[in-house]
Amino acid sequence: MAQQDLPAPAQGLLLTHFLTVRDVAVSRRFYADVLGGEIVLEENPAIVKVANSWIIMNPGGGPTPDKPGVSLEPPGDAATGGPARVSSFLNVRVADIAAFHADASAKGARFLTEPIDRKAEVRCYMRDPDSYLIEVGQATGMLKGVFADPPAGADG
Repeated sequence: MAQQDLPAPAQGLLLTHFLTVRDVAVSRRFYADVLGGEIVLEENPAIVKVANSWIIMNPGGGPTPDKPGVSLEPPGDAATGGPARVSSFLNVRVADIAAFHADASAKGARFLTEPIDRKAEVRCYMRDPDSYLIEVGQATGMLKGVFADPPAGADG
């Protein structure tokens, strides 16, 4: 493992995304296989370098001295009636959404819908093994100054 493979900047900062997962090995494989990531660290925590970012994964647990009163747990399983409300999600940008969708589907990814043209972009959503939501999008119209309509009920 090379130093540049770890999320450890020599200066400034970089962003990573931490996921609380049920099964580290299953999640690690998903992010390596479906998103083409490179496994940097197997466990404690698992780290997968995906494009220009890192996904960090560990099982849940109770409070620790540096996060008193905070417990970590994976989301409910939406496929079996878990909560449908989401407060954040991973956003993946691709150059060719049709090719990504076909490849990820062949590798077992669970998509909510086929890619849908939203004017500014073509996008779809998939779920990882712990039911985390992942948006996959390809910029299309926004490259030509065409943007999405505001959300319903939004003041213009």
